[in-house]
Amino acid sequence: MGLMEGKRGIVFGVANEMSIAWGIAQQLRAQGATLAFTYLNEALEKRVRPLAESLGATLVLPCDVGSDAEIESVFETLRKEWGTVDFVVHAVAFANREDLKHGFSQTSRAGFQLALDISAYSLVAVTRCAIPLMPEGGSIVTLTYLGSVRTIPNYNVMGVAKAALEASVRYLAVELGEKKIRVNAISAGPIKTLAASGIANFREKLKLMDDRAPLKRCVTQEEVGKSSVYLLSDLSSGVTGEIHYVDAGFSVTGA
Repeated sequence: MGLMEGKRGIVFGVANEMSIAWGIAQQLRAQGATLAFTYLNEALEKRVRPLAESLGATLVLPCDVGSDAEIESVFETLRKEWGTVDFVVHAVAFANREDLKHGFSQTSRAGFQLALDISAYSLVAVTRCAIPLMPEGGSIVTLTYLGSVRTIPNYNVMGVAKAALEASVRYLAVELGEKKIRVNAISAGPIKTLAASGIANFREKLKLMDDRAPLKRCVTQEEVGKSSVYLLSDLSSGVTGEIHYVDAGFSVTGA
């Protein structure tokens, strides 16, 4: 019996096989979970659907987390197909490439709004729709990064968005605690993903982590997945509102 045997949940944010969300999904499935997945558009569906089906998923649904209607549609489908869900993985973030290239003071108003909407508010919107499907409780995990509490070169508006995300985790955790719904975040170190490719000099950050981390290497998607299993399983039944660091030793980059 795996830790997630008999549990069902949905994963938002798989883009390809290098996604942190994919590493999480693989570990959840290895522990017996039944999974559903979302994808943003047709181009990403071509990548996500084969991956999802390789883990036995039959529900692979379109969802732009910038749309309340699309989020609601996803959870309505889950309600019809499953009735309830046990967990949600929120692994979605976005900022315009231009707003990551220049100094933070040059962030456009529209770019700021977009980054906060997709990277932080979407957790609130997803959680709101998940609550009715968790009558006996559940667990929600999102992904953050050290740039929320330290300045990281070229992370800029995304750092502010992650700070808002972490604050949202705490407020949601307090509100939903009496419903036995736990909300936590995982702060992974730098990992080479499609999203990370938009950050200037990202390879330098990987090298810096290799040099400075106590384990002398970067964390892997698999390791983030294993930590996610802990936070989504009953092993962490007393843990909520926490930022769980998984970065091969706490990074010392930034200010």
